[in-house]
Amino acid sequence: MASSRSSISLSSPTMIPVLFLLCAHSATAAANSGGGGHLATGAGGDDGFSCFTRMFSFGDSITDTGNSATISPNASFNRLPYGETFFGRPTGRYSDGRLIVDFLAELGLPFLTPFLRGRETVAAEDFRHGANFAVGGATALRREFFEEMGLDLTNIPPYSLDVQVEWFKSVLHSLASADKGNQSRHI
Repeated sequence: MASSRSSISLSSPTMIPVLFLLCAHSATAAANSGGGGHLATGAGGDDGFSCFTRMFSFGDSITDTGNSATISPNASFNRLPYGETFFGRPTGRYSDGRLIVDFLAELGLPFLTPFLRGRETVAAEDFRHGANFAVGGATALRREFFEEMGLDLTNIPPYSLDVQVEWFKSVLHSLASADKGNQSRHI
C-alpha cells in the first residue's frame, strides 16, 4: 500500500522564499562575525535572545510586507480587511495578519522594511535590521523567459528574483559601507 504522506521538495515554490531567507541570514551572520569566532547578538542588544542582527526576504506575496503596496497604493490589499487581525490597519501584506517573515522577525528583530519604502537612495539606516525584497506576483524566472515563450506579461510584475537580488546587492553595499564607517569611528 502506498504511503499517503506528502513531502515538500526543496524546489517547491513555497520553499524558495524560505531558502533564500536562510541563505541570506547565513551570509549576514558570517559577515557580522568578522572572523572573531562568534555570531553577533540580536537586535535587542546583549540580551542573547537572538543570534542574528539582520534578516532578508525574497519572493512573492507569501513574504511581501509592503513592496506591492508601494507600487500600487490603490490596490485592494491596502484596505481592510487586510491587516486587521494583528496590525489593526492595512499594511500592504496579502494577509489580514502576519506573514511567516513577521513571525521570524519576532525572534529578535523589528518587522522587515519593504525595500521600495526605503529612501530614494539606499540608506543603511533604513535597512540596518534587514529588508524585504518580495513583491506580490513576482516570479523566479526573468521576464525574458516569458517573452520568449510568447506569454502575456500583463499580470507579471517586472520584479523577478534577479531584480530582487540586485536590490539586495545594493543594500549589502550600503550596509557594508556603513559598518566600515562605524568600525573606523570606534578604533
